[in-house]
Amino acid sequence: MINTETIIGLLIPLAGTVAGAGCVFFMRQQLSPMVQRALTGFAAGVMVAASIWSLLIPAMEQAEGMGKCSFVPAAAGFWLGILFLLLLDTVIPHLHMNAEKAEGPKSRLAKTTMMVLAVTLHNIPEGMAVGVVYAGLLSGSMDITAGGALALSLGIAIQNFPEGAIISMPLHGSGQKKGRAFMSGALSGAVEPLAALLTILLAGLLVPILPYLLSFAAGAMIYVVVEELIPEMSEGEHSNIGVLMFALGFTLMMALDVALG
Repeated sequence: MINTETIIGLLIPLAGTVAGAGCVFFMRQQLSPMVQRALTGFAAGVMVAASIWSLLIPAMEQAEGMGKCSFVPAAAGFWLGILFLLLLDTVIPHLHMNAEKAEGPKSRLAKTTMMVLAVTLHNIPEGMAVGVVYAGLLSGSMDITAGGALALSLGIAIQNFPEGAIISMPLHGSGQKKGRAFMSGALSGAVEPLAALLTILLAGLLVPILPYLLSFAAGAMIYVVVEELIPEMSEGEHSNIGVLMFALGFTLMMALDVALG
C-alpha cells in the first residue's frame, strides 16, 4: 500500500520544477546562454550519478544470486530503457532548447508547445526512476532504504529546479505572460509523479523483475543525458562551465545517495 512517506517522495521532484518555474516572477531577464549551459550541465551530472548509484548498482545487488551473471538484468533493462526513450523521441514532436528544427513527426504545434514537450519527454524517465525506487522500498527490498529513496527524490528535485526556470523564463521572454509561462514550466514536471505512480502500481505486480525496472529507468535517463543535455551544455563559447557543473551535480547526487542511503 502506498503510504504518506511515498506520496511525499513522489511529489518532491515536482516541487523542484514548480519552484524553478517560479523564477519567472522574480527575475527580469532571460537566462544567459552561459547560465543555461551551467544549469543543464548540473542536471546532467545529477542524472548520471542517480542512474549509477540509485538504479544500476541496486539492480545488480538485487540480482547477486545470479553470481557472475548478476549484470544481465541490469544490462537488459538498461537497453530496454534506451530503446523506449528512442521510441518516444521518434513519435513525439518536440523542440530542444536553442534548436531551430523540431524532432519527431511533423506537427503544427507552436514552437513553445514543442519546447515544453521536450522537457516533459525527459521528465518521464525521472518519474519512473523515483517510482521504481519507491516500489522497491514498498516491496521490502533489503537493497533499497528509505534514505536512499529520499536521496533520489531530492536529487531529481534539485536538478528540476533549473529545468523549471529554463522553461518558464524563455517562454516569458518570447511574449507569454508570467502566469502562463509559470504554468507551462510547472506542468512540464507534472508528468513525473504520474509516471512514478504508474511505475509503482506496475512494479507492485512485477516485483520479481524489479532489477530490470531499476535499470530500465537508468537507461532512459542516460538516453536523455547523452541525446539532449550534453549537446546543450557543450554548445557555444565557454562550454567548460557545463563540464564543471556536470561534475558538481554528479558529486552532489553521489554524496546524497551515500549519506542518506
